[in-house]
Amino acid sequence: MVARPLVLILATAALSACVSTPKQVAQPRPAPPPPARVQPVPPPLAPRAANEVPQGLRDELQALWRSFPGKTGIAVRRIDGDWVVGQRGGELFPQQSVSKLWVTMTVLEKVDRGEVSLDQEVTITANDLTLFHQPLAARVSREGVVRETVRSLINEALTASDNSANDALLRTAGGPAAVTDFLRRKGLSQIRFGPGERLLQSSIAGVEWRQELSAGRAFQAARDRVPLDRRRNLLSAYVADPIDGASPEGIVDALARLARGELLSQASTRLMLDTLGRTRSGPNRLKAGVPMGWQFLHKTGTGQDLPPVSTGYNDVGIMTAPDGTRYAVAVMLAETTAGIPARMQLMQAVSRAVGRWHQR
Repeated sequence: MVARPLVLILATAALSACVSTPKQVAQPRPAPPPPARVQPVPPPLAPRAANEVPQGLRDELQALWRSFPGKTGIAVRRIDGDWVVGQRGGELFPQQSVSKLWVTMTVLEKVDRGEVSLDQEVTITANDLTLFHQPLAARVSREGVVRETVRSLINEALTASDNSANDALLRTAGGPAAVTDFLRRKGLSQIRFGPGERLLQSSIAGVEWRQELSAGRAFQAARDRVPLDRRRNLLSAYVADPIDGASPEGIVDALARLARGELLSQASTRLMLDTLGRTRSGPNRLKAGVPMGWQFLHKTGTGQDLPPVSTGYNDVGIMTAPDGTRYAVAVMLAETTAGIPARMQLMQAVSRAVGRWHQR
């Protein structure tokens, strides 16, 4: 009796062993999320070399200087940095009308001191006229006596390079001695100021100045009567040791100090820079090579010619990049046999080079 239950139990176990257990179907694992794309971090930009001259700019300016005929001076200073580069930067070159900068600054210092007012009127008569470019002379011829404010004279002297307007400012400043004193006190040691337009130009040409030479082309006629050998000797002596000489480096240093507000009050600095930004002379000199989007202000200078030589062909100014970086630039030709188009092309090449090597 005991064996039957045991047999049943064993049979049941055997039957159970013959029945397969249902298999567990593996569920597919969800695909892992794609790894996040890590954007490569660009290397930090190198800081602008405020104190290092771009080698490419140095090489390009040297190549331009070597290829141009005559005595040429070039200087470029980074105003907000601490470098200057160029060729013959420390030698003296004839300034010609570039010297109008120092006359205006001397007057504006007197404005800052309250000794002169921008609205003060200055009288100009036929006895005050000078020579060469002087649009003011036409008004004096028509009206006899012209009265212009100091502000207006500054505008005409700088933007139109009017010699009679500049001479009127020079009288207001206190004469050549006052300008020389301004340069000395401000530490602008590489800049000279001459005796004024009439005496400067007549001494270069070997002509004794008389006031009647200011009318029409009377001066040119008197100059033509001077023997050529004497004129050549005088012109050569002037180029070798210009009484109104300045070095390209001296000028870019002065422009940098002006731009930083170190020479005049804030108001006078702004007036000076704004006026230079409206300069009408020399549109095809440095200005024509300044890149699009940059700001430029400048002052030109042009001396006398005695073919085949031209003297004192200059342009100096301040270039400002879209990011605010400023450069003072001076190109000065003491003497050259190159024609006017070639002189302009040299100047344009210099300002283009400054733009090209900015931030490179």
